[in-house]
Amino acid sequence: MIIVFTTFTLPKPITREEARSIFLSTAPKYRGVQGLFRKHYVLSQDGATAGGVYLWNSRPEAEAMYTESWRSFVREKYGTDPTVTYFESPVVVDNVTQQILTDE
Repeated sequence: MIIVFTTFTLPKPITREEARSIFLSTAPKYRGVQGLFRKHYVLSQDGATAGGVYLWNSRPEAEAMYTESWRSFVREKYGTDPTVTYFESPVVVDNVTQQILTDE
């Protein structure tokens, strides 16, 4: 599995309520995306940084999302350029299912 962190520093801080409204407006865009298991929207405590934490099936599926078109969408929506960082996730502790999962 691949974990991707996206972050962007906002031109001006936003409140949790403002972030929630913005995030709800973009959330439908991520439904049904090939290889995307889950996306968590995130907002820093000071409201100055926002982004997402994505859980992907594979790196190629993740890379298919973060195109120049996606980056333009983020620039238009948030007024800033995103940073995209990829991580391998070889082990997952799932306390809901009481399992430890591996990528093998």
